[in-house]
Amino acid sequence: MDSNNFNQQPVYQQQMGMPQGPEKSSGLAIASMVLGIVSLVLSCCVPYVPVVLALLAVVLGGVSLSKKQGGKGMAIAGLVCGIIGLVPSVIVIISGAAIYSALGTAL
Repeated sequence: MDSNNFNQQPVYQQQMGMPQGPEKSSGLAIASMVLGIVSLVLSCCVPYVPVVLALLAVVLGGVSLSKKQGGKGMAIAGLVCGIIGLVPSVIVIISGAAIYSALGTAL
């Protein structure tokens, strides 16, 4: 056996190559998705917290998409959940303020 060929891989291993792992996901995309989902869950129950969470989800999702590091699907999910979570949160806050105002003038 030739000493030059001893450390080389066989031909079938060179052609096959190593399988590539899954795409790296960004921590920002994961955080955006989690915050968006939590804002959706809390949007009808808690008055002010979901607004902050939804805004953070939208910002982190946008930053993650602009960096193009991976986790594109999770970043888009965070953006969508954050935007959808804002709508009921704002409705709850506005209706609560209207009820509070009506009760204040009635008393």
